[in-house]
Amino acid sequence: MPNEIRDIHTVDTTSYPYIFEQNVSVPLRSGQGLLRCNIYRPQLSGDLAKHPVIVTYGPYGKDIHYGIFNPKSYAEVNVEHHSPHSAWETPDPGYWTRNGYIVIRADERGLGQSPGLLDTMSRGTSEAFFDLVEWAAEQPWSSGKVGLLGISYYGGSQWRVAARQPKGLCAIVPWEGMSDYYRDRCRQGGILSNGFIKFWWDRQVITNQYGRAGRAARNWGPDTIEGDLNEAELEANRRDQTSDNAASQYRDHAYYASKEYHMGDIQVPLLSVANWGGICLHLRGNVEGWRWAGSDLKYLRFITGRHDLPFYYPQEAELQRSFLDAFLKGEDREGWSVKGRVPPVSVVLRKGDIGYNNAEAEKSYNRRDENEWPIARTQYTKSYLTPDMRLSEHPLAGQPSKLTYDALGSIGEPHALRFESQPYATQTEVTGHIVAHLNVSVSPSPALPTVPMDLDVFLTLRHFSPEGKEIFYTGTAGDPVPLTKGWLRLSLRKTDPDHYKHRPWLPQRNYTSSDVLPVIPGEVYAVDVEIWPTNVVVEEGGKLILEVASGDTQGCGVFVHDSAADRAPDKFAGLNHIHFGAGMDNYVTLPIIPSEV
Repeated sequence: MPNEIRDIHTVDTTSYPYIFEQNVSVPLRSGQGLLRCNIYRPQLSGDLAKHPVIVTYGPYGKDIHYGIFNPKSYAEVNVEHHSPHSAWETPDPGYWTRNGYIVIRADERGLGQSPGLLDTMSRGTSEAFFDLVEWAAEQPWSSGKVGLLGISYYGGSQWRVAARQPKGLCAIVPWEGMSDYYRDRCRQGGILSNGFIKFWWDRQVITNQYGRAGRAARNWGPDTIEGDLNEAELEANRRDQTSDNAASQYRDHAYYASKEYHMGDIQVPLLSVANWGGICLHLRGNVEGWRWAGSDLKYLRFITGRHDLPFYYPQEAELQRSFLDAFLKGEDREGWSVKGRVPPVSVVLRKGDIGYNNAEAEKSYNRRDENEWPIARTQYTKSYLTPDMRLSEHPLAGQPSKLTYDALGSIGEPHALRFESQPYATQTEVTGHIVAHLNVSVSPSPALPTVPMDLDVFLTLRHFSPEGKEIFYTGTAGDPVPLTKGWLRLSLRKTDPDHYKHRPWLPQRNYTSSDVLPVIPGEVYAVDVEIWPTNVVVEEGGKLILEVASGDTQGCGVFVHDSAADRAPDKFAGLNHIHFGAGMDNYVTLPIIPSEV
């Protein structure tokens, strides 16, 4: 480093409605340096009063104000959560110190003011998070009880550190935070999700690397106190997620294997919050994290709305507070700590065309409690694809036939087949996990010299009103999204029926290098494609459409899978087919919830 690491800790007890300590150094027990964090402590009860602690640890800069990081979003955040130190996707110090909590916000290793190797979501950075949690529990102002609360990255990292069981950790609230690095985020269905990874890395991570010059000049947090690094030094001090994900294809490769953990090791009470609109990143992880966590007290809550705002809604903030109060303060107003007192699952029901990106309108959605997930009374019902592009209640016997579409379609809908249901005769609720069973093959295109040796399946479930208008829902960035999506790379079609996680409604795929199977042109392969869970109440006269495509279609936003290397034309370009005939039924299995009498 240009300068030696030094103590830069400052304390301000008068300028804010809380005690503000900046750049507190937290030693790492591994001996690999330190972390720097900001600490916000309640002002009214004295300098040495003990309080429970909420810890966040992430890459976006503890000193970058929310209003700088995303001014449009901050302008819409509930003003109760506006303070001089509000930060993107984290609990607001003003709100939480008023309610008797200490808030610790740490720069992740290699970012902001924390020196070291930048290696997001790695084992090493998770170990540093572990040290931070235990340190927080041991401080003289701490009650010894620590909780984790935050959105997205600040949610996803909670699963991993909780599985390591640090002393003092009492509860976690992973809010829209993926739990499976490979399946949820990087290689959905085995296909590289390069679009979001690059956007996220370039816009939100590397801009905040420790030692990066010009941060203060760009109003992106203060410059590194020890000085700047040159580009060669910066590159040597980081693992680039864009290149690491591109270079590693399977879960048994060292890069992905190092990020695995056993969800059953999570033992603390947890509240997992999943957004129905998060159909390309977090939704699956919140559901599966809840399903497989070993916690005796665990709760799954579904919400709607944009990715950034619901966390700060008054009713959701009060829910967070009541949950953390129960396990960090011993003040259990709702019964969270008594098994069976609070229903373990809370589902918001999407009915009607209320528009999208409209928080006020979404208040009209009803909410219903459930005792389990998936819902026990689910009737898994097959809708059969037909050669004339319909979804039928019954398989249709007939001569062998096939439908053909071009592979490697660009974003849009020119290379998609759409299978449309009949208008529903009665109101029908679809809530849960979906699987599509397809008989597919590849063949060369007469217009191309290449011979395809693989096939990527992109599925989208869409909802149309009785008036024939597609109904869109609020996506991650407030964009219009369909009901849900699913993906599969044909060479990774192998399932593991003997795996303890395998279910008929959610096939288990291990995605290891030994799972790769050949794809031979002309050979028909029967595959079960996982589609992410969803909810919709289809009104009488409404329709569902299953879209089968060769690439990303409407509703993917920045979450595209268009890497020229991962989907190389010399391997994928050609024709894709869906086959029909004896022994080749194609169907989508929908989770129908019977009407309550």
